[in-house]
Amino acid sequence: MEPDFDDEDDHIYINEETELGRGNVLVSHAPKQRIVPPLNFCPVERYLYRSGQPSPVNFQFLLDLQLKTIIWLANEEPQDTLLEFCDSHAIQLQFATINPDGGEDDNPWDGLTEHSIIAALQTIVNAENYPLLVCCGMGRHRTGTVIGCLRRIMGWNLASVSEEYRRFAGSRGGRILVELLIEAFDTQLVEIDRVKAPQWLLQDAQ
Repeated sequence: MEPDFDDEDDHIYINEETELGRGNVLVSHAPKQRIVPPLNFCPVERYLYRSGQPSPVNFQFLLDLQLKTIIWLANEEPQDTLLEFCDSHAIQLQFATINPDGGEDDNPWDGLTEHSIIAALQTIVNAENYPLLVCCGMGRHRTGTVIGCLRRIMGWNLASVSEEYRRFAGSRGGRILVELLIEAFDTQLVEIDRVKAPQWLLQDAQ
């Protein structure tokens, strides 16, 4: 007997996982709204996340994170839709300009400033800004630079810092300039208030 698909309420979506030796998963309805994370999204530490620039398809996912702060690492402003999203949901959008004096045609890596990295890190080491997302266009090199310097503050060895950076750098690989900058970064330039610092940072600093 042919199944009756005329009534949408009775439609059953089947996800077969026979290769894993599991039974069929039956779902009575497809999700009404897609929950899609941004490109290169990944948790860094508790309530601290990294990604590429979020687009409207990612906004419901971001709402579930209950973000308080987004750090945008770029010379240019993010898309208007992201600016409007932050305004609508009382999310603080912090611009950590890579090269404040550069023009649109400048290579941002030629003007990557220590000041910009410190400004982003001072926000990250303050738990009052959490939950927090660090992002740039693709979530690779600029975001990787800031997260790499954070790992240095946390006491990670350089091999582990480089491995994490390269994991997000994509098939074209990392940039030696980024790794050299992370290695040379003076972690003492970031002031940490132990009263306001995230608990995971204090544990790593012990």
